[in-house]
Parts: sequence; C-alpha cells; structure tokens
Amino acid sequence: MGRLTHLDFTILFLLHLCWGQRSNPDGERPSCERCNLRLSCNCSHAGFTRVPTVTDRALTLDLSFNNITALTGDDLAGHARLRALSLHDNRVMMIHPSAFDSLWSLEELDLSDNQLTALNHTWFSKLGALQHLNLLNNPYSCLGSRPPFQSLLRLRRLSVGGPALEELKRGDLSGVTQLEELTVHANNLKRYDSGTLADIWPLGRVTLSLHSPFLSNVTLALAVVTDVSYPETPLILEDIHLIGNESVQPFRGAARRRVRKIFFNNLAVSDEAIVNLLVVTDGVPLTCLSLDGVTLTGEGRWERARRTDHKSIDEFFIRNTVVLNVFKFVSFLELGFLLQYPRKVSVINSQVFVMPCPTSRLLVNLQYLDLSDNLLTDLTLEESLCKGDGTLKDLRVLNVSRNALKSLSLMSKQVTKLSKLTHLDIGRNGYSTMPPSCSWPSTLRHLNISGAKLTTITPCLPATVEVLDLSNNNLKDFLLVLPNLRELYLYGNKILRLPHGWLFPNLQALIIQSNTLNMFDRSDLLSYKRLEDLRAGQNKFVCSCDFVNFFQSAIKGIGDMQLADGEESYVCDSPLYLQGKLVGEVHLSVAVCHRVLFVSVSCGAALFVGILLCVLLWRLHVFWYLKMMWSWLKAKHSSRRRRRRQGDGTDSEGLLSYDAFVSYSERDASWVENFLVPELEEPREDEEDFANPRAIRPLTLCLHKRDFLPGHWIVDNIISAMERSRRTVFVLSENFVQSDWCRYELDFSHFQLFDGTAAGDVAILILLEPLSKDDIPKRFCKLRKLMSSTTYLEWPQEEERTREFWRSLRKALRRDDEEND
Repeated sequence: MGRLTHLDFTILFLLHLCWGQRSNPDGERPSCERCNLRLSCNCSHAGFTRVPTVTDRALTLDLSFNNITALTGDDLAGHARLRALSLHDNRVMMIHPSAFDSLWSLEELDLSDNQLTALNHTWFSKLGALQHLNLLNNPYSCLGSRPPFQSLLRLRRLSVGGPALEELKRGDLSGVTQLEELTVHANNLKRYDSGTLADIWPLGRVTLSLHSPFLSNVTLALAVVTDVSYPETPLILEDIHLIGNESVQPFRGAARRRVRKIFFNNLAVSDEAIVNLLVVTDGVPLTCLSLDGVTLTGEGRWERARRTDHKSIDEFFIRNTVVLNVFKFVSFLELGFLLQYPRKVSVINSQVFVMPCPTSRLLVNLQYLDLSDNLLTDLTLEESLCKGDGTLKDLRVLNVSRNALKSLSLMSKQVTKLSKLTHLDIGRNGYSTMPPSCSWPSTLRHLNISGAKLTTITPCLPATVEVLDLSNNNLKDFLLVLPNLRELYLYGNKILRLPHGWLFPNLQALIIQSNTLNMFDRSDLLSYKRLEDLRAGQNKFVCSCDFVNFFQSAIKGIGDMQLADGEESYVCDSPLYLQGKLVGEVHLSVAVCHRVLFVSVSCGAALFVGILLCVLLWRLHVFWYLKMMWSWLKAKHSSRRRRRRQGDGTDSEGLLSYDAFVSYSERDASWVENFLVPELEEPREDEEDFANPRAIRPLTLCLHKRDFLPGHWIVDNIISAMERSRRTVFVLSENFVQSDWCRYELDFSHFQLFDGTAAGDVAILILLEPLSKDDIPKRFCKLRKLMSSTTYLEWPQEEERTREFWRSLRKALRRDDEEND
C-alpha cells in the first residue's frame, strides 16, 4: 500500500532534525509572550517555524496558522499544566514519539490541516486526560498498524479522516467506547470493515463525509451509515450527491435502526432522489429533517411520495437552497401532505418571495415559522398570512427578519389575530417610521425590530412586551411606558443618556452599548427598581470627576446590579488626554475635580503669600531701595548728560559751584537763615582768624529755596546740588526726620556716599537738638553706621559755646583748602 513503516518514520524524523539543526545552527527557540491573565497564550498567525517557548504555567496554547514542520521531544517539555493545544493549519510532518508525554493534563488537542502521513499510537500513550482530539485533513491513508486511541479512555470528541483516508479496519478505534461527537471525513474511502464504528456506544452525534461511497460504492456507504445509526443519535451527512434511486439506498440502514434526526450539509439532490428518500424512510419515526446548502435539480415530480407515511415529522429546516431550472419546476404543492405534521418549519435564505395562502392553510400544527433572509414584501407576506385572518392559529414564533418589509402598521394588522403568538422577529427590514398606534396580539411577549431605520418610537409598541430589541436603529431617546418590560436591547443607536427607569418598573436587563452615551450617575440607576444586568460599555464616555468617582465606587453598591459586559468595555473618550483609558483605572487630581475650590484656595494662598511677601519686603525696606535706586539711576543719567554738555563747551557752569549743600526741614528754616547762612556766607573778622585770610573767606551755600532751578524735576535739582557741592550739610532734628523732602535728600546722600565719585567725608551732620541714631529710619543702615563712626556737631544750648561750634563747622567745610595748602 506504500505506507511508511515505523523504521521509515524514525529515519525521516532523524533527517528532519538534522535539517532543522543546519537551518538553525544556534539552536535557539523563538519565544511567544502573548499570554493573558488567564494563562491563555495566543501565538497564532505569528510565522513560527518551530514551537516557541512560553510560560510553563500556560493553560491553553494556540499555535494555529504558523509554519511549524516538526515537534521534537523537548518542544513541549515542562507543560504539565497545559489543557488545550492547537496546531491547526501548520505544516507538521514529524512528531517525536515522546513529544506529548509531559502533557498529563491535556484535554484538547487539535492537529488538523497538517502534513501527517501516518499516525503513531505512542503520541497519545501518555494523554490519559485527553477528551477532544482533532486529526482532520491530514494526508494519512489509514489510522495506523496499531490502534492509535487505545489509551484515550476519557476521549469524548474525535475527528479523523481527510481526502487521503482510504481504509478503516476493524480495531482502528479500539479503546474508544463512548463519544459525544464523532466526525469522519472519508470522501475517498475504498475499504471499510463492517462493525468498525459499531463498537462506539453511546454515541451522541455523528458527522460523515462520504461523497465517493454514496456515488460508487453503495454497499460501503450502507455499512458505515448502519454502524453509526441509533434512534437518539443525530446523523449529519456532508458533501454528498443524491441522484436517482441507487444513491439513497444507504439510508435503508438508518431506517432499520429507526434514526430520528437526519441533517444534510452541502447536498446536491434531485427531485427523484427526494421521492426515493421519502419512500426509504416510509414509516420511520423521523422527527427532524434538515437541509443546509442544498442544490435542487429536476422538475418537481413528487407524485410517488404522496403514498408515504411521515406522521412523526416535527421539524423541517431548509437553508441556503438553490433550485436549478426553476422555470421548469412544477411546484411543491404535491408535497403538501408533509406540511400538516410539523410544528417547526424554517426556510432561510432560499429566495422565497411568497408562501401562498393555500400552503399556509396546510400548516395546521405549525408553532414555529422562520422565513428570515428571503425576498418577502409587505404584499407577499399579506398573502402568506392569508390577509391576517388568523389561519396559523397555533403559531407562537414568527421570524421574518432580513426581508424587504417596510410597513409596521401592515405587519401589526397581519398578526393581530394570531392569538397564541408570543415571539415576533421583524428585524433587519426597511422600517423607517413607526405609526402612532398599532394593534398586536395580547399574547406577544418578545418583539425584535433591530437593524431597521427607526428614528423615534411611539405607542405603536405593544404594552404587553417583555423583551424588546431595538438595536442598530437611529434612536436618540426612549420615552415610552412599558410596565411589563424585562429586557431592553438598545445596542448601536444614538442615545445620549439612560432612559428613565420609572418607564420600566420591571426591567431587569438593559443593553445600551455602542451609543453616544456620555455618562450616567447614581440617580439614573436608582430609578430602576429591579435592574440586575447593565451593559453600557463601548460608549463615548466623558470622564468627568463625578462620573469616574461614581463608576469606581458607588456603582458597585447599587442593589444587585452588575456590569455584565465587564469594566474593560468602559473607556474614556474625552478629555483628550484620557482618551482610550479604562474608566476604572483613571485617577483625577484635586485640581481637576474641584477646579473652583482649587482656584479659590490657590488664589487665596497666592494672595496670602503675596501679602506676606509684600509685608516682608516692606519690613526689609526693599520697596524703598528700589524706588531710591530708580530715582538715583534717572538722576545719574541726567548728570551724565550735563557732564557731556560741559565737556562739549555747551554748559559754562563749573562742576563744583558750592562749598556745601544744606539739607534742612522747612520748620528749621529760621535757624538756617538767621544763623547758618549769615555766619558762613558773611563771616566776622576776629582776632583769632585774622592771621589766616583764607579762614575768613566767605563760604558759598546751596539752599533749595534760593538756588534750585525753577521748572526742573526736584530730584534732578537735589542730585545736581549735591554733585556741585563739596559737602552736604544735614541739619538734623525731629522736623528733619519727619520731612519727606529731607528724607529724599538724605537718601540721595546715602547713595552718593557709595557712588565712587565722592571723595572723603562728603556729609557733615549738625544736630540742632539731641537726636540718637535710633531716631533715624532703619533703612538708612549706612547712615546709621556713619553716625556711629563719624563725629557730628551739636548745636550748643549755651551761647558761649556757639563760637566754638562755628569754628569747627568752618574747619570741616574748608578741609580741602587746608589739604591743598
């Protein structure tokens, strides 16, 4: 048969390992870090050529859709906790015999869609916990020389086969005693030992792909179908063609075993084969017949089938049906004898544009009708429901979604006499408006109008409804009292805020995801008295302080309500700097949450600090120093300009014009005018000074009353007078200290003392009355220091000491003359 022996397999495996080592000489394995908190590692679609390293704590590992070609003995070592491993759709050709030995806890293993040419029983020998095994679509032609699944005692789901599977021998499934689901793809099966699949019992569900056997080897197909047919086991047949009488003979085995449910997927069938199938299953208690993906040929000749007995049929399911040569088809009316039995009929996506009223009248036991995804219009549905005369009197569920219906008013009139109707699905139709009022059956409890174009709602909605689905419309609000409503689905609308809870006193579930909801608060949720399930994620939340605080703390304490969609669905949309962050993880500062209070406190604190700073600066006389410095700089600038004019010859006035500038208070002017000026500017000749003519020379004094230039800035006059005087005489008294202009003169003298242009002792202090240095303002620290270090003259209270005072003053004023001599 050309199959690989165990020795061949070992040689190929060793060659593959050698090739792998040459292609990757460093031997380093790639790593995969895509594991979530639940220890599920999704490493699919990553381009791996060998098994990557992942955490040894992983519980599930998905390696599907990569380029892995081999599994070595060490690739999965250490993964004793792994429960699910998927290698679906790789290029695995070689698996080391001990590759899975460490996977003691493995429950699911998917090796489908690879390049395994043979199965080795040693792969599964240590997988005692394995429950699901998928080996579909690999190029092995048989299941191996030894039973590969003998040690899998807990196996419950098994999928084997592929396009290359050619034989199934007795004993291949030894050890498999019971299954919940068995899938066998054997479209090219050529050999089958009768009884190979018969030992599996109980068998929950069987899926068979037997394309070629049904066409060319009916005996083989009959043996397979018979072995897996049981009354309670659903039988699913995929990818088969039923043409003529011969191709339906394998169902005789199923008929003998009294099978009750048959499902066809991807079926090509003729009208003749359908008749023969009905004849073969005549009298069989078949309850469900399903056809999904059907291509029907023929002309609709059903006469022979009318004599068959299918009274047990309960459900017809037809989906994705295509009728070839539809214009040659007579009708389905001759199969009408089958329609009086089923309680459930589904004809989905089959281009049905009308079900004639006579056909509807045949469905006397119908309780469930699904005509979704077809071509029904308001007029053709009116025909199908016999103009609303209540023909389908037992109908409980009606699904006409995804058709071309447009009138809600007409729909309500057609179903109003269906006295047992509880579920109505009219979603995915063209409803754009809702009439002011509608009539519905009083039994209606579930209504689905999702996926339409509704912009507003009206009292047209039935007051008896308990479950209402208005998802994926264009609603902006919901203002309608529905006292019986338990579940409300508003997913995918444009609603700005939660509907008022008092409208739905019995609401238990509210689904309002993917709207334009900005926020909600405690009062919104407290208005719902019985709400348990809230799904409001995937909205454009404004993460304000109130909403974030409410979401993170208060929302968890509102009754029994839960966020069923999880906190990860609640994401900030604004402000911009929080966009994309989870609401539950946002932390807002006090400055953001209490802006007014923060600004008030900040301004108050700033004002307090400002006042404190101003007081401190005032106490340190900083303002005074700044003001004096500014005035001094301005005055010095003016002085430099005068000096430049003198240097250019434009100013004939000499630089030093006075012996002294006298600074005094107006209140002391009488002493200056009556004593100081006459004594210094008009000296008397006496015997003591007569021998020294220079000693009796008159002195020139600068007085502000007499010598300041009118029209000039007074500060300029003061600075100019000081600069043009050899000395500055301060007549100190209490009046002087209180005088503002005297303070200016004293201040500027203070600056002149440290200007650098002054030489010697330019200041002479005269105390008219007892005055200590403590009486001088503290900001004049240099002047106070000067009083401590320099001798000053005191105006004597005794008249006989006055001559000594004047002599000392003249001597101080003429000190430069004496030094020049």
